[in-house]
Amino acid sequence: MSKTVEIQIEKSRGLIEGLRRHVREMGERGVSSDEINEMEQAIKMLEVANTEVDRLRGELTAKVKNMNTVMARVKESYAEKKKALKGYYPQERWMDYGVPDKR
Repeated sequence: MSKTVEIQIEKSRGLIEGLRRHVREMGERGVSSDEINEMEQAIKMLEVANTEVDRLRGELTAKVKNMNTVMARVKESYAEKKKALKGYYPQERWMDYGVPDKR
């Protein structure tokens, strides 16, 4: 759970507890039991959404690590092939092999 979400959930729960203790008093000021219940439901929905996000982050981390490994292999292979082509052919022919850079 991200720290921001965790802090907001804790603060909201504390507020709900306080409001529930004083609902009669606060009812006259525009805060009803229904509104408190709605807020409590929203917190539960936030927890569920955050759990899903955490799960997806875990999956993404593994996939990004795999992608970075493959990317490193591709870069290494590219550099090796480009170096070989540059060593065998004059600069004018490099474009024929898809090597756009110059010495």
